[in-house]
Amino acid sequence: MSSATSLDIPGYLAGTWDIDSAHTDVAFVVRHLVVTKVRGRFDEVKGEIVTAENPLESAVTIAIDLSSISTNNKQRDEHLRSADFFEVESYPEMTYTATGARRDGDDFVLDGELTLKGVTKTVPLTFELNGFSADPWGGTRAGFSATTQINRKDFNVNFEGVQNGLAVVGDKIDIHIEVEAVLRKPEA
Repeated sequence: MSSATSLDIPGYLAGTWDIDSAHTDVAFVVRHLVVTKVRGRFDEVKGEIVTAENPLESAVTIAIDLSSISTNNKQRDEHLRSADFFEVESYPEMTYTATGARRDGDDFVLDGELTLKGVTKTVPLTFELNGFSADPWGGTRAGFSATTQINRKDFNVNFEGVQNGLAVVGDKIDIHIEVEAVLRKPEA
């Protein structure tokens, strides 16, 4: 097994970290009418990261409130919340649970399961540990970046809109994640 030292992670700290939703961004990009890309994000994200003594045995649990979707277009956001897409009344959250990481060449991959609309699939995230730092409030922060791509139809997001012979929404969704987390202080 690898250790933090053998992975050369400066300042690495094992512990439980709470995701700071104010400094976390879960965003996506999808093709619209084949000719352009629409970007969006989810404003409500919560969860925790447990960095293990062996970094490759670390765990992540994240829950995303699907009603918090924002694409800078109120009408489109309402449509995305509807049964055509996320069906938020029946499926209010999207979750991701990972129980380990691995090296893939020069990259690190977080292996986990994404659950969306009642469907759970294995979705690997290529990620980067951005570092650890003290914050101005006496706490410790960690930063992570991750990317992946999913096919929306794998998760029953099956909207088939066509306009002028062009698919309104592409099937492939690029996901970009920036997480800032705060080290949980031990209970007194």
